[in-house]
Amino acid sequence: MPLRRKVRGAAAAGRRAAVRWWLLSLAATGATVTAAAALLAVALHVSSSSAASGPASSSGVPYRLSKLDGAADDAGEKRWWLPAPSRGFTPCVAPSPAYKSPGPSRGYLLVLTNGGLNQMRAGPLFNISNFSDVFDEEYFIHSLANDVKVEKKLPKDLVKAPKFVRYFKSWSGIDYYHDEIYPLWEHRQVIRAAKSDSRLANNYLPPDIQKLRCRAFFQALRFAPPIEALGNLLVERMRSFGPYIALHLRYEKDMLAFSGCTHGLSQTESEELAMIRENTSYWKVKDIDPLDQRSHGYCPLTPKEVGMFLSALGYPSSTPVYIAAGEIYGGESHVVDLLSRFPIMMNKEKLASAEELRPFRQYASQMAALDYIVSVESDVFIPSYSGNMARAVGGHRRFLGHRKTIIPDRKALVRLFDKVDGGLLNEGERLSRRIIDIHRKRQGSPRKRKGPVSGTKGSDRFRSEEAFYENPLPDCLCQPESPASDASVVSI
Repeated sequence: MPLRRKVRGAAAAGRRAAVRWWLLSLAATGATVTAAAALLAVALHVSSSSAASGPASSSGVPYRLSKLDGAADDAGEKRWWLPAPSRGFTPCVAPSPAYKSPGPSRGYLLVLTNGGLNQMRAGPLFNISNFSDVFDEEYFIHSLANDVKVEKKLPKDLVKAPKFVRYFKSWSGIDYYHDEIYPLWEHRQVIRAAKSDSRLANNYLPPDIQKLRCRAFFQALRFAPPIEALGNLLVERMRSFGPYIALHLRYEKDMLAFSGCTHGLSQTESEELAMIRENTSYWKVKDIDPLDQRSHGYCPLTPKEVGMFLSALGYPSSTPVYIAAGEIYGGESHVVDLLSRFPIMMNKEKLASAEELRPFRQYASQMAALDYIVSVESDVFIPSYSGNMARAVGGHRRFLGHRKTIIPDRKALVRLFDKVDGGLLNEGERLSRRIIDIHRKRQGSPRKRKGPVSGTKGSDRFRSEEAFYENPLPDCLCQPESPASDASVVSI
């Protein structure tokens, strides 16, 4: 038998085995037959078309099923799988020769992270009561042994000692901590930081401090072994379908209620979200114009809009898509359009059995950690909204080699999609060209971290900056032929 025919047969057999495994897992978890039938139809189409047209390309691009008339050609399709050019940037986080390890302890600092998984990652330290449920505590302590001494608990003689609570100023520099915070231990043994998020400035800090942040965030923070094991297994199972997109689909009830975004929802759903917002006391803004929100790009793309976006970029319907998200508001009724375009649409509940997920289901942060792993390791990551998860994953992917991360220009996209809905523009070559042109420079290529938005003042100025963990360049990424940066320079 010719070698090409053998390779073609082995590839088809591998795809059929992956489909069989997934169908069995669907049956075990009680998933709908409709989704299984859709994937089976895709698999059969792939098998028949591959037999007629020859093996897949050496680049690993998935087999094409169908695509909108006028969408990107084969060369364009391959381009959207290629990683962003890294321009030789690699991690450079080792301390400088002048860096000194910590001296004798002057007291204890208690820091509690607040929020979900991504706030825990972005905070400087951790809440010891739940940190080990998500992260590898021993690895974290060992990795930072030369930087800071981390204790699992206070000494017995200090457990009941008074704790001085201090609110650290947001986005503070070294002078603040040296002049105002450091002297506090002269008269106190235990100080508790009331909040830990955004307490340190993004920019203009000593290089060794910035590199320490990267060592803590990108290297010392490793998920607990059971989470790592299942997360890597989910990645392996996704790869059985070929190169895949991880889509962070922000379309949960609380998120839509908070943002006031109602495009594509029914009147009943819109009223429900408004009621939730009105009854949530700590949400200060109650009266929100959903049309204004959407026109300014402040709303997440809807699942239907995400499908249009991926099709316009040139991804074929055979593209495996992993949905990294909580419970989608409205359930299947709001993802039917996306599923019709991309039937190989997976999530952790479909990839893992109920038994495999049982240890993690009662912990939202652990479930989010699984999505985080699959997203970081994906061939392409696309967030439908720029929330904490999207920024954390995007920054991690930059650190690991500027893996392809496509950031939708929501403001530009909704204008185009509204024209499609109004009959002024058709899906096809013209729409595809415009969307591709808009996103040529939004694929995660190396660039310096963005500074504050022009004209902003006070805390708004700091808040408008790109977060350090979202883009660690130039502080923690260097080109081998260039000397390491000696200052925290930003792009303004």
